[in-house]
Amino acid sequence: MSLIELIAGVEAHEATLTVFNAEPAVTEELREYFADRNVRIVDDQTASGPEAFAVLARDGEFVTGVTVDELLPGRGGDEGETPAERGETPGNVGKPVLDHLDETMFTSYSREDMVAASREIEDRAWRVGDGELHAGFQTLDVLTGEADTYDLLGEKDRLDVHAYAAAEGDAPDVGTYTVHVGETAEIRETWFVAYDGGGYEDAKCALLAEERAPGEFYGFWSYDPETVDYIIDYLTERYGGSEQTDGGGATV
Repeated sequence: MSLIELIAGVEAHEATLTVFNAEPAVTEELREYFADRNVRIVDDQTASGPEAFAVLARDGEFVTGVTVDELLPGRGGDEGETPAERGETPGNVGKPVLDHLDETMFTSYSREDMVAASREIEDRAWRVGDGELHAGFQTLDVLTGEADTYDLLGEKDRLDVHAYAAAEGDAPDVGTYTVHVGETAEIRETWFVAYDGGGYEDAKCALLAEERAPGEFYGFWSYDPETVDYIIDYLTERYGGSEQTDGGGATV
């Protein structure tokens, strides 16, 4: 299964968050917060039962149930207050749902969003300082712009760093990490960063996205060890050879 097929597979398993016995404004507010996630928000009413709660399901299976207050902490403040003034921050809004999604889809990340997300994984690899980090840059031109960052990451003695790019532009001078030039469309069309955790299962994480329109990326975060392992194994087997292969990659 290719990287693009993997994205499509995760995308097909859309989660549904059903909001029960709440005002319509609650559902709309949750739709705004989850607008760039692969989570469908619907509302429903029951003849009896608690007020304002939500159930997360995937593929028809129950995942978790939470109250609206847990999803939107600080809600119910004075009219006209901003979410920040009500105590809602990006770190706590929707967290009870996101914590239960090993693969969290996003549907419209910009390049700036992708850079910020990549930095989180790179920072984790830097702090652990062990294991393997694999990152795709689409083209050699893009990789050259990140050369300083990856030179520093590659200086970690126990961190094995691999970069992947299509042959557009000149390869940077490389001394501390390995560059793989992939002659395939998926290398040009995807952006990924995957870290194997350096021996810690809880530290494994990956970001994988496809550029479906100029500057718009569709993909997912994953903290599932099996998914992270699959991405790294696929990259190693498909592009990790030291010699040019038919339709494959080469190490610079």
